[in-house]
Amino acid sequence: MARQRSFATRLCYLNVFLAIASRCLLVLSEPILQKSTSSILAGPNRTVPDYVKRYAPLVWLHSEDPFRPADLLQHIRHTTPTANQEPVSDLPNLDLNNLALLNNVSSGQVALTSNDDVTALPDWLLGQLPDASGRIVNATPCVVILVEQSPRDVDAFFFYFYSYDRGANITQVLEPLNRLIEDTEHGMHFGDHVGDWEHNMVRFRDGKPNGIYYSQHSGGAAYDWDHADLSMKDGRPLVFSAYGSHANYASSGDQIHDTVLVDYCDAGQLWDPTLSAYFYHLEPTNFTLTRLFPSATALPGTPDLTSFFYFTGIWGDAQYPDDHPLQKTVPYFGLKRFVSGPQGPIVKQLVRKGLFPDQRERKPWLQWAVGVFMSWYPCCIRGWRKWVSCTAVIGLVVLVALGVRHTVKSYRRKGYKRIESDIPLEDLSERQRL
Repeated sequence: MARQRSFATRLCYLNVFLAIASRCLLVLSEPILQKSTSSILAGPNRTVPDYVKRYAPLVWLHSEDPFRPADLLQHIRHTTPTANQEPVSDLPNLDLNNLALLNNVSSGQVALTSNDDVTALPDWLLGQLPDASGRIVNATPCVVILVEQSPRDVDAFFFYFYSYDRGANITQVLEPLNRLIEDTEHGMHFGDHVGDWEHNMVRFRDGKPNGIYYSQHSGGAAYDWDHADLSMKDGRPLVFSAYGSHANYASSGDQIHDTVLVDYCDAGQLWDPTLSAYFYHLEPTNFTLTRLFPSATALPGTPDLTSFFYFTGIWGDAQYPDDHPLQKTVPYFGLKRFVSGPQGPIVKQLVRKGLFPDQRERKPWLQWAVGVFMSWYPCCIRGWRKWVSCTAVIGLVVLVALGVRHTVKSYRRKGYKRIESDIPLEDLSERQRL
């Protein structure tokens, strides 16, 4: 009986423990279950979540950069669609709500080509400065796209648009390669193009940021949210937009990119992109874009303005041919003064596993070779070191040649053995008869 009572008592305790554990598990999982059924689009009036604006980047524009953030619609209105350097005919007036119809042009990829000589720097090409509050008035140069990777995980892309990108010149090329570039055009920049898209991406988990990506030319940099290299202002990450190129960096000062070029960053004018932006939600499975609004007071019937996102052409002139009067070529490297403008946000890998794009842009062989050279230059090629390196290379070649010669001789000695005695011809004929 005692054993039966002891077993019953233990069974009772076990049932109580299981009941309490089940209740605790239900309580702990309740927020997750609630999050699993929520969606940004389920909110009232398609309102942008507060956390997106609370942790949105703030951009420091360079103090001397003449090319400021530019209005998307004004850029379209000051360009003409061309394909293969020829204007596209029979088009309606283009805007943000019908730009994607240019994808149907059969004569080739469409380029939004400037109506003006870009070297004259017309006003629309220069964009606008923000005011003291960080707002750019009467212009919308920012596009914010929210991608729900899961009910708990959201990637917020902050795209910044500029009507012109000024590339590097000889003063931005590190030694010794700067000696190979002739400054015949008195500081000519190379790699210039009409239209420029740059971006940051902030990754959120349950409404809390845990990482940020900075686009920089053909690559970029990524940081955890608590990384020591990040600068913050009121909980928002600071972004330093480089002079001319508008590449995004986490700190001020000179920044090396592509191993041989320098970007200049400083805290010139502070811009809050979210104060002058279009907001959208992107469904990652079918790439459906839906417009969102920064507040619940959006007017009914506001146009969606989504067509521009699906435009797959380039947001600037196509690269000028070599015989164009404005085109120049950098000696030895083949770099062009004017190159093609970029494509828009649709090609920026908005659905990605990590902070970096899943597919990195491949470097041309020349850029790879320059990278190898510059990695060796400080330690092995600079100054007197080049003579030591040349001597070492010559010594290595000599050693390899001697090693190959020794190996060949050894092989010949082992492969061929001299016969010391001669065999009479009569013996050979006798053997053949047998």
